[in-house]
Amino acid sequence: MEKLTAQEFKNLIFDYENSKEWTYKGEKPCIIDFYADWCGPCKVVSKVLEQVEKNYKDKLNIYKVNVDEETELAEVFQIRSIPTLLFVPLNDQPQMKIGALSYNDMVNIIRNVLKIDPPAIFIP
Repeated sequence: MEKLTAQEFKNLIFDYENSKEWTYKGEKPCIIDFYADWCGPCKVVSKVLEQVEKNYKDKLNIYKVNVDEETELAEVFQIRSIPTLLFVPLNDQPQMKIGALSYNDMVNIIRNVLKIDPPAIFIP
């Protein structure tokens, strides 16, 4: 999982300063976790994302945005509650989910939004 600054977000994901229409720059679908270090549910989501990262290996990227450090990004995406997850498919609009999601919830969203089938083998 890679932590993103606002500039890295603009370089890797979407340049919201120079484009009004969403255009994802990535080569693989991604999940962006908007979190804070002090947030208990965010820590739970972080553990779930670690499992997702293990089980989906090279099929998607996972990024983290600390809303306390990256207030510009939090404002751009109107983050009012954390954890908030942004699921970004390759060729479609991103979808935002608020709250601590279970692994199974995450797998369903990855399948339905990111269009990635779940792994055949689950690695705990």
